Amino acid sequence: MSSTKITKDFLYQILFAICILVTYLNNYELTFLVWIATILLTIKRKYSLTIIQYIFPYAAILVVAFIAWFYYDNTVYEVIRDITYLLKPILGLVVGYQLCRNANMKVIQTIIYVGFVIAIIHISIILFTVVVHKVLNIHELRKHAGFFSDFEVYSLILVIFHKKFNVFLSRQIFYLLLFTIAFSSFLYLSRANFIQAVIFYMVLKGYFTLNKRAVIILISFFSFVIIGYTVIYNMNLARNGKGLEALLYKIKNAPIEAFKAKVDKDDWKDFNDNYRAYENMRTIRVMKSEGFWGILRGKGLGSDIRLGQKLYTNDGAVLTKVSILHNAFMTVFLKSGFIGVFFMLYFLWILLKQGKTDNDHIKHLKLILFATAIYLFFDNWVLLGLYLKTESKSIIIGFVLCYIELLQKKENQSKVTE
Repeated sequence: MSSTKITKDFLYQILFAICILVTYLNNYELTFLVWIATILLTIKRKYSLTIIQYIFPYAAILVVAFIAWFYYDNTVYEVIRDITYLLKPILGLVVGYQLCRNANMKVIQTIIYVGFVIAIIHISIILFTVVVHKVLNIHELRKHAGFFSDFEVYSLILVIFHKKFNVFLSRQIFYLLLFTIAFSSFLYLSRANFIQAVIFYMVLKGYFTLNKRAVIILISFFSFVIIGYTVIYNMNLARNGKGLEALLYKIKNAPIEAFKAKVDKDDWKDFNDNYRAYENMRTIRVMKSEGFWGILRGKGLGSDIRLGQKLYTNDGAVLTKVSILHNAFMTVFLKSGFIGVFFMLYFLWILLKQGKTDNDHIKHLKLILFATAIYLFFDNWVLLGLYLKTESKSIIIGFVLCYIELLQKKENQSKVTE
């Protein structure tokens, strides 16, 4: 009688899935505990200078915010709360790095199939909400099933380009994964995820390489986007429209809501449609009043922004002040000033600046990190980047970084033995 042996790699893959899935529960306290427990269970004997380099900017932001706290009278509770939030990117990077055990671990397959499981769950929730609760309004559906899913976009892109990552998928499995994850990703109707998918696709197709073909494609693409947005902007779209109209309204408002220079807080439509811009303006106003040193170091852990208006959140809470903003740059600016923003930009720079390699597999893994850096410039502005309580990109970054290191080590060893 044969027995099934559970390998350590498989256990680490299960832990990876748990660490990703817990973020979809929208409970940061639970996510924090699961990630901490995973770190304690998977501690490595050695850590490379590379992962330390990626952790350093976020650690520096936390340290600066801690030092700045001593200049203000923020409560201990608020300080502890901010420490847990500012730790999130660091924890995610460490979790991902520790869960990659060896060069033979099926890293790409793990990301693909975890994304497939998430897609099945998402589609099931939507079907249940429509059939049982008779909910057809797209805004209500998103409240029940989720507003976006960056992880599924990673999975989708890896399915599309699976051959570039040395992953074999039969024709049937390929189309099953492709259509399931793509359908689920589309149902979020998330502008951020659409942008993410386009960026990743174009990067992996080589359109960000400076050559004549790439330049022509980029010019054509941006021309199409500008013309398309002009058409949508001039359409008479209802604010609370259904289905496609709701998505088009969100696209129409997208370039305005985070950059608008004036928002009427007493006009609920203007306030809700352009809330991100309102947060940014309030933050800048508060920081300007702190003078040079306050702008340089920030207001520290526990600091917040008073809204001057009631804010009704998707969770049903009513807020008059916020400590963590929608904009990661503004959040870091509030907590650790221009010093913190510098370190955030430094992280994006080292993520963007991936070294060259002759190994095609490693090259495409580095392109994933390169695409992530480009997307994070946008994501930091509208969705809090790696600080968002429901995000898991930091785990993917750590996971892929470790995988690249292990592949490079394996490649170097093979060259020595030749």
